[in-house]
Amino acid sequence: MPGKIKDMIDTIIEQRAQGSHIIASTIKIKLILKGINPDKYTSESPDNINVINKLDKLAEELGLKL
Repeated sequence: MPGKIKDMIDTIIEQRAQGSHIIASTIKIKLILKGINPDKYTSESPDNINVINKLDKLAEELGLKL
């Protein structure tokens, strides 16, 4: 199902930032430091199990549910 990574990234940013653009930018930077560039993924991007696992782990670290 293409686009799962984009959905996961958007969910992490929305839940963590809660509307704050500054926190959203900080989360994007954290993703980049973990090797995931949020701007690289679109709703048509193919899913990569390694990236999905990284996002699951990050969400768990942040206490978020995807």
